[in-house]
Amino acid sequence: MKINFLINSIFYVATTLLIMILQSCASEYDPTKNMLPPASNAKILIPLADPFILYDNNTYYAYGTSSSEGFQAYVSTDLKHWALAETPLGNHLVLKKGNQVYGESDFWAPEVYKKNGMYYMFYSANTRICVATSDSPLGPFIQSEVKPLISDEGCIDHHLFIDDDGTPYLFFVRFIEPDGITSGNNIWMTRMNDDLLSIRDMKSEWKHCISVSKPWENIMGRIIEGPFVLKHNGKYYLSYSANDYQSQSYGVGYATSTNLSNPNWEKSPSNPILKNPNNLVGTGHHSFFSDAEGNLCIVFHAHKSLSEIHPRHMYISYANFDSMGSLVVDSKYSKPMLIIDDIK
Repeated sequence: MKINFLINSIFYVATTLLIMILQSCASEYDPTKNMLPPASNAKILIPLADPFILYDNNTYYAYGTSSSEGFQAYVSTDLKHWALAETPLGNHLVLKKGNQVYGESDFWAPEVYKKNGMYYMFYSANTRICVATSDSPLGPFIQSEVKPLISDEGCIDHHLFIDDDGTPYLFFVRFIEPDGITSGNNIWMTRMNDDLLSIRDMKSEWKHCISVSKPWENIMGRIIEGPFVLKHNGKYYLSYSANDYQSQSYGVGYATSTNLSNPNWEKSPSNPILKNPNNLVGTGHHSFFSDAEGNLCIVFHAHKSLSEIHPRHMYISYANFDSMGSLVVDSKYSKPMLIIDDIK
């Protein structure tokens, strides 16, 4: 009995000491010490053509031409790091083909505007201009009546400009010159109704703005497209892209007018104000926006490389009006990056 008691006591003491040693070792052991660091999130250029950025409630939303199924959205809080948005429609789509919207193909150049708490997406599909609405910048954007804004004529590259007096104007591209004979992309304008869903003016009242007229605009194709309007010190600035988007000479210029009731657009002698900065080519189809600090910015696309066009990528630069009232784009640009998680 004494021997058994002694053996049990020795076993108990040894077991207790072993547990204490193991606990001590465990407290000193760092399980991450010899682990490889986690892989950094991958960063790639954002494959987005005809880009448009909306800044709303401390978030930037980027839309553009990228999907045959409609339009996807990207989100950011700093303009540098972006993510594909999680949306009700899934697959990052904010507007989806077949989901109560017009169009079967050629979903191009979406622009999203906010008015009275409602979001309006102007887009092109089947070479027709359309408007869809949503109560969220992430959609789903739908139409109460599934139809294009202009049904009897092919038009693309729409831009909504609301003047200081509240009058909404639609700037857009037609495929025929004012003579009704010459073909080529050129920019027109018309007034819209306050609902932003219908055009106010008769077609006979539409006003021609600009066509190809300068040598730098006529390198590939008779094309002027992608209008965007700014107003500064009472003057209207109509910016545009010229040449076929496939051309490495695709670039941005602008024209000015002192009024929109009877405009006389004069192209700037400084044109093009954006063309192939720092080894980018095919730069254009832009839009302007103000960042969180109130800085005027321009977002545009460029070709994938010097030898490949697709996918086109999104870039951002600063812009400003100089002391002479000229619109200037900084040749330095940033490369917004799409962060991809869960790299295997």
